[in-house]
Amino acid sequence: MKDLIVKLEIEQDHHQSLDFAISVAEAFNAHIAGVAFGSLAGLPNYSMIGVPGDVVGQIMAESEQMAGNAITRFEAAAKRSELTSESHLLVDREYGAAETFASLARHFDLSVVGQSEDDGPDNDLMIEAALFNTGRPVLVVPMIQKAGLKLDRVLCCWDGSKAAARAINDALPLLKKAKAVEVFSVANDKSSDTPRFLRGTEMAEHLARHDVKVAIETLPAADIDVANTILSHVADISADLIVMGGYGHSRFREFVLGGATRDILQSMTVPVLMSH
Repeated sequence: MKDLIVKLEIEQDHHQSLDFAISVAEAFNAHIAGVAFGSLAGLPNYSMIGVPGDVVGQIMAESEQMAGNAITRFEAAAKRSELTSESHLLVDREYGAAETFASLARHFDLSVVGQSEDDGPDNDLMIEAALFNTGRPVLVVPMIQKAGLKLDRVLCCWDGSKAAARAINDALPLLKKAKAVEVFSVANDKSSDTPRFLRGTEMAEHLARHDVKVAIETLPAADIDVANTILSHVADISADLIVMGGYGHSRFREFVLGGATRDILQSMTVPVLMSH
């Protein structure tokens, strides 16, 4: 992993994604880019209907100032870690912030975005764009994250799909550094007739050929409880990172997160690396 890009939050209290991205870059001595949006898209949810133009202008000016402060914090953090870095302060006048971020992220090995918060940043569209429109993996950092990158145990979700295969392949630099990796499958009615290789055996063998220390685990669960089963197992084994395929469906030429993906991102307790 040679370079990564992180979406910076303009509110100083929401620094989890920056801190975690710095720790990932440190682990790989990677170049890091920080992007802050000086616009309404960079703020928590606002309803601008009926708001006078001068007030909107004032809010945008304040947002741009806060974005500049976020860039300053990012540059200071990168300098402390002796990382090579670049920063981008963007005001999205023509294109949406999410698509602008995605277009930048296509040129990096990994993008890092913070989890959406009810009383903080709304990153749902940013995560969707990073997942579906970059061709690169995205690492989502939970709002409760306090520690930096830790790889004592990594959980790789496996259902035999191309998205899961892509995620595991994209995560290989991290998996090679992990002390233990588990290939985890959920068995339900849909997978009752699943061939042996889809249960993780051959994926585990593939990872072992990359010198990854790997084990296999399968647990039963109803289709609607897949996300809960994954998160419960994460807690049981004290996993530090989830690797999984990101799923969704197209709606009017846009992607929308699928049920299990959405549920994981809403209730995540550890960072999640996703690919599509």
